[in-house]
Amino acid sequence: MVLICATLWVDNVFAQKITEFLPENGKSDTAVIVCPGGSYYWLAKRGEGSEVAQWLNANGYAAYVLEYPVSGWWSWFTHIRRSCCTQYPGQLNALENALKTVKSKGYTTVGAMGFSAGGHLVLSAAELLPDSVAPDFVAPIYPVVTMREPYVHKRSRRGLMGERRQHNPVMWDSLSMELHADKVRCPVFLLSCDDDPTVNWQNAQMMADSLAVKGKPYHIVRPKTGGHGFGVNAEKMAGKGCSVWPEEFLKWLRGSL
Repeated sequence: MVLICATLWVDNVFAQKITEFLPENGKSDTAVIVCPGGSYYWLAKRGEGSEVAQWLNANGYAAYVLEYPVSGWWSWFTHIRRSCCTQYPGQLNALENALKTVKSKGYTTVGAMGFSAGGHLVLSAAELLPDSVAPDFVAPIYPVVTMREPYVHKRSRRGLMGERRQHNPVMWDSLSMELHADKVRCPVFLLSCDDDPTVNWQNAQMMADSLAVKGKPYHIVRPKTGGHGFGVNAEKMAGKGCSVWPEEFLKWLRGSL
């Protein structure tokens, strides 16, 4: 496969970059914006970025890896921010700009796939962005969903909200995606493993339950084994239940478009 790749810089968002990956023939009616995970502090650019984009290309879809604003290791260690853009709503603003950029290219369908904290980000886009910009589908993969105890991933909460706002229950509720499922306007594909040691599987299940109550279209895959952070890497998924998810997603996507 020939990889067609380009980097697009988007103005007005601190540290935002989009890398374009196109199928070998350069043609696709569907594009997927890929949001790597990393607790809103760093980005897994390869395993949950470029590798995912190349897999999408191999299956005929255009992909755009978004490097949204994150605070970095320094902020994680010191609890000090260098820029207010690295906390909410900086990340959502970055995804909104990315959606506008990709939609302007004339694709019939533009969706968003996010891993871990990136899963929370794409759900935020599905709930909070206006209809003209919101994604046509979202795929939160082993996602952070809730900001409330007992299943919150605390590092992602601090990374998203900042050192002071992380203690604000009103912010917790406003950014707990399972509490606002009625605002979702697109199909949702969810994946979480029962043995995930990083983000409790209850995050994805709570989101699925809320979508079901609100009558929203969704599909959830909950393998017993796989853990966290495997992306689409065959070696990491070998012999584990999570190995079914790439084909499950492709089947779901073909049926949802």
